Parts: sequence; C-alpha cells; structure tokens
Amino acid sequence: MADILLDVTGLKIEATAYPPGEPPQDITIVEDVSFQVEKGKVLGLIGESGAGKSTIGLSAMAYGRGGVRITGGVININGRDIRVEGTGGLRKLRGAEVTYVAQSAAAAFNPAKRLMEQIVEATLAHGRHSRKEAESRAVELFGKLGLPEPETFGSRFPHQVSGGQLQRAMTALALCPEPDLVVFDEPTTALDVTTQIDVLAAIKEAIRDTGVAALYITHDLAVVAQVSDHIMVLRHGKMVEYGDTDQIINRPAMDYTQALVSVRSTDHEEKTPSPQPILTVEGVTARYKNAPADVLRNVNVEIHPGQTLAVVGESGSGKSTLARVITGLLPPSAGKTVFDGRTLPPSLPERTKEELRELQMIYQMADVAMNPRQTIRTIIGRPLEFYFGLRGAEKTRRIQELLDEIELGDGYIDRYPAELSGGQKQRVCIARALAAKPKLIICDEVTSALDPLVADGILKLLLDLQKREDVAYLFITHDLATVKAIADSIAVMFQGEVVRYGPKSQVLSPPFDDYTDLLLSSVPEMRLGWLEDVIENRKMESAGN
Repeated sequence: MADILLDVTGLKIEATAYPPGEPPQDITIVEDVSFQVEKGKVLGLIGESGAGKSTIGLSAMAYGRGGVRITGGVININGRDIRVEGTGGLRKLRGAEVTYVAQSAAAAFNPAKRLMEQIVEATLAHGRHSRKEAESRAVELFGKLGLPEPETFGSRFPHQVSGGQLQRAMTALALCPEPDLVVFDEPTTALDVTTQIDVLAAIKEAIRDTGVAALYITHDLAVVAQVSDHIMVLRHGKMVEYGDTDQIINRPAMDYTQALVSVRSTDHEEKTPSPQPILTVEGVTARYKNAPADVLRNVNVEIHPGQTLAVVGESGSGKSTLARVITGLLPPSAGKTVFDGRTLPPSLPERTKEELRELQMIYQMADVAMNPRQTIRTIIGRPLEFYFGLRGAEKTRRIQELLDEIELGDGYIDRYPAELSGGQKQRVCIARALAAKPKLIICDEVTSALDPLVADGILKLLLDLQKREDVAYLFITHDLATVKAIADSIAVMFQGEVVRYGPKSQVLSPPFDDYTDLLLSSVPEMRLGWLEDVIENRKMESAGN
C-alpha cells in the first residue's frame, strides 16, 4: 500500500452568516470532500474563488480562518486524527509537522525583523534544531531556492529583496523545520511570468530534494500541472473531479474541468488598423519626483479606433507609468501624447472636461476602485451626471442599460460592492467607464486578480463592447494568454523602453529579441514536463554562454 501521510474523509466546513435584519445563519463552505496525499507527493487543489481551496488547505492544520469551523469528517496526519487533539497538540503540529506558504509573502513577513530571524523562528520554537543548525539549514535552503548570496541573504530586511525572492524566502521558512507536509496557497499568483517560472522551479526542486509532501493551491491549471502528482478540482465547496495529473490535463471527464483546460486557448483574430490612430505617444520620457533615473525612455506607440494595444512586460518595466503619462497623472519630461488629432495637455488639471470624458480607465483591483459605501446606482450614475447632466428617471434608465450591456441585468442597481463577486465588481467598473462614452479605455491588469473562467468572461465582454461601441483599449498585462485573447497589436516593455512593437502576428513570431523570447518561454503551458523542459533549456543556454 502507498505510504499515506494525509488522509481526509467526509470533510465538512461551515461558517456563520449575518444577513441584515435576519437572525444568524449557518452556511456550508465545504461539503463531503475526501482525498489522500502520499509522502513525498503533491496534490494540486484547483478551482475558482470561493471553491474552498484555501479553506481545505488550512484544514490540514485543523485551522479555520475568519470564523470558519470544521464541523465534520476525519483529518488523519501520520495516522492520527488531528481534529480530536487539544490546543497543545495543534501547537506542536502547526509550524513543525505541517507548515504554510501564504500568497502574499510581503504581507506575511514582519518588516522590522531580518529575514533569518523570521525564517528560523518556528524551527527554534518547536525545538527541531539548535540555532546554529537552523541557520545552517536556512542557508542551505537559500542556495537550493536560487536566492542570491545565500550566506548573507538572511541578514536582509524584507523590503530589501524582490517579490520573487521574498516568496522563495517564505518557502525556505516553511521547509526549515523539516515538516512532513507544506500547504502552498497560491504562491506565484501575484508574480510576473518571468519571476513565477523561477519560483515554480525552485519550489519543485525543493520538494523533490527534501521529500516533503505538499498541497498546492491555485486557480491556474497550467501552473498546477507542473508541480502536482494528482489534482482535485473544486467548485462551490464540492469535489468536481479527482485524478492523476495526466488524466485531469489530457482526459478531463467533467464539463467544468474541460472548461478550465480549454480557457487558455482563446485567440483573438487580429484586425486591420484604420488609417488614423486615436492615440499616439511620441518620444515620451518620464521620471518620478526625486527618482534617480528615468522610468520611461523615448516611448513611441499608437492605438487605432476599435482596436486593442497590449502593453506587456514584468513589474517595473514601465507599463503602468505609461498609463499615468497618457492620463495626465505624470507629466513627461520629454515627448507628447496626441489624442484624436490634438496634443493633450501633459497635466490632468489642464485638460478639459471633454478630454477627460474621452479617455477613461479601469483599474486592476475592483475592490479598491469603488467606494464600498456607495450603491451600484451611485457608482455608475456619477459620470452620467458629471459629463451629461443626467438626473432622475433618465439617469436610472441609462444605468440599467449599462448594467444590461455588462450582463448583470435586473436586481443589481441598488446593491453595494460587497454584495458582488470579483467578476461582477470588475463588470461594474467597466460600466462606469462606458458611462462616459469614451473613445479610449486604459485597462490596467483588469483580469490578473480573477479566476481563469471569470477572466475569460471579462475578456469576451470587453471584445463584444468594443465591436458595439468602437472603443479602443490600451490593455496593460503580464499574461501572454490574455494578450492572445484580446490584442491586435503589442508593445513589449523592458526597463522603461519598448523593445518590440507591432501587430500581434508579427510580435509573437520569431525571430525574437532576448527579452521577448524570455517572456514568451515563461508562460506556463498546459503540458506535462513543460517546466522541466524550460529549466533544461535555460541550463543549456547558460552553459553555452
């Protein structure tokens, strides 16, 4: 028989809801979920937001976050049911036998303490090693995880390392006590594709070298396919499908799993540009106040009516800074922005109401882009009042038309943002932008925080609206699958410069410059062995250089 480390049977997890004006109600978050994890193996948990992935992962530590409680089932680790252990037993379990890697390492580390102090803390607290042994193991893990200067890396503070390095440092923290099981909770979701590939490779090698078992939680099936031996697909707190990775990826049985597998294959047919662009960025150079160097250098791009320019690149490449220049939030030190045949004033306060109306923006995080105390009626209605002076019944009619356009329909107009899902919130932000009847909308990573199926729905909605309204998009993203699904032309940015630019078919066809080649090769493919192939290719390239 297989050597089973984690054996979960009939898991049920509940929470208490407090509807306004009604008595508290118990709701079921996870219902009748069963699975096993063998020693040295990885089980991937995949599904959309709210599917119960993180809740199930944390149950391996008998932990419920935010009032969530485990109300049924058996959770066996190393042959014992941890649900019946007392507080003392659970304290010995957490951080020793079972450890956790959070999605946001930046939020998980104490900014006032050096990394080494935090990485060995749990190991010392559980008496797994002496300080000297723990620090020696940490340095060894830094090397395995590809962190720079392993001997001195731990002396740095969290703010002195990059996001990808901090995520690997958190993996070192989880592995330092030599646990039996590690729960990885979306450890690469917030990273660029180039950084993600390094972290994924480091995690996979660390799992292989240490022989630890793992639960790997994500909403990206292409990512989980690279690190998992088995995959469990979840939806609405229930198991949809369970099997080995090859079966789930290549022969999915359930409709929902098939949709997850196929969602990344969408490809938008490139349109022929019209003669005159709606927006031209000419020789723009810009820097932030007191910054030592320019953030943008001699950027030249254009967008045509009814088309989409995708601006791609890793964090710090200048994508969002370009958007700030175009919107007037950051006046350039050189160059200009020409919109619909006229040069825009460089600073936002200098622009006319009409210039403001014609150029709108949709932000990455819909949660913080809307006032939580305002209803959807107020949020969408504000630009209708500001730009067109609509009031009363006429304004309500137009708001409802916009809600119909974004496929929300009846029953949403008087809801608050907290009553909507992530995808619904982003649709409301789209409706707010459309309310101004703009000629150009800047979309800043509008799908990066969404699940694949929800993101796919948003992309299809944007394309449908583009056909109907003839609106142009500047689409900022680091996801090449998104680029293929929506772009007509592409600008690849690296360290503030455009290193490759043109129609999508041209930019995505070889020969590539070094950076574009790196970017394209880092996009996870829905193929077993893809990660190993990428690692091997990079080793060969390194040896050749």
